[in-house]
Amino acid sequence: MPATIRDVARASGVHISTVSRTFSAPHLVNPDTRSRVLACAETLGYRPNRAARALITGRTHNMGLIVPDISNPFFPLLIKAAETQARQRDYHIFVTDTNEDPAVEEELVHALAKQVDGILLCSPRMSNSLIEQLSREVPLVVVNRQVTGLPSVVMDVGQGARLAIEHLVSLGHRDLALLSGPRGSWTSREIRRAATAAARTGGAELTVLGPNPPTERGGQAMAEQVRRAEVTAVLAYNDLMAIGLMEGLDSLGIAVPAEVSVVGIDDITLSRLTRPKLTTVANPTAAAGRAAVDMLLQQDGSWPGRVGRGATGTVPVDDRRTTAQVTLQTQLVIRDSTGPGPHGTASPGGAVAPFPEVVAS
Repeated sequence: MPATIRDVARASGVHISTVSRTFSAPHLVNPDTRSRVLACAETLGYRPNRAARALITGRTHNMGLIVPDISNPFFPLLIKAAETQARQRDYHIFVTDTNEDPAVEEELVHALAKQVDGILLCSPRMSNSLIEQLSREVPLVVVNRQVTGLPSVVMDVGQGARLAIEHLVSLGHRDLALLSGPRGSWTSREIRRAATAAARTGGAELTVLGPNPPTERGGQAMAEQVRRAEVTAVLAYNDLMAIGLMEGLDSLGIAVPAEVSVVGIDDITLSRLTRPKLTTVANPTAAAGRAAVDMLLQQDGSWPGRVGRGATGTVPVDDRRTTAQVTLQTQLVIRDSTGPGPHGTASPGGAVAPFPEVVAS
């Protein structure tokens, strides 16, 4: 017969309610007592009934994680880090993919709302007003996007874009292009804003090409436009587009970096495997996944418009809104896809820009 909560209480010398709190609200239990209860539960092979616990606490101990494209190498590391962080806190994560479609994104939020305690919304394509409206249905933490009034975890892509443009200008490039990302992308807008300002400060011209699908094929398709623009360096919205652009330029007989320098954003594994290796802006995706999970859990009990499902009916939740923001720094990683421009003589692959965020790899 499987061990029960009573068996664990008897073996550890505590009340049943203490065992229950150990699994449902461990932060409320004395650390020594918690350790003793968990050790006894492990010895007896006791596993709490999650469904029963949800009826008592009003918490499912599940959270949703919605990404625009799970095949994009940017997201798996974030997903894995978030899942590990959640599991360590006795939570499970449901991962879903919107295929870059804001309508699907909205449908998934509605579908998950009744099954989870909150949702991590990664790089959403919906409007800010719709995201804010959905946050009244289910607690949201927005990743890679700022929405007024909502908690968020952002990677400072603006800083990264600035470093990338400054690097290209320092190499002697004055005619630059930016391959922007998908329409509705907050990240793409931030990159464009920062890149435009950095180019102006550096005395360079920046041609914006896009919007574009954030894929390898999207980058390939822009090679001809890059040639027509007669630029000597390109910053792409992400590494996939940068890699696709290098493939497209190669098919046109344009050498990277001898004729056109290319910089990506993300530092996915593929960026180190291309020939030439891709200069890129490294985003702390794993740290973002961990921070987003912790931020969602810190909101427990302070979600606006929520009611807990207690054993005797609904339990009102305080109408307080957590608007914290975590900003994670990015880093320029200089490799082989950037080289001297018409107005410079620096060697490719060298750390030429005097910034602490710049490294050679």
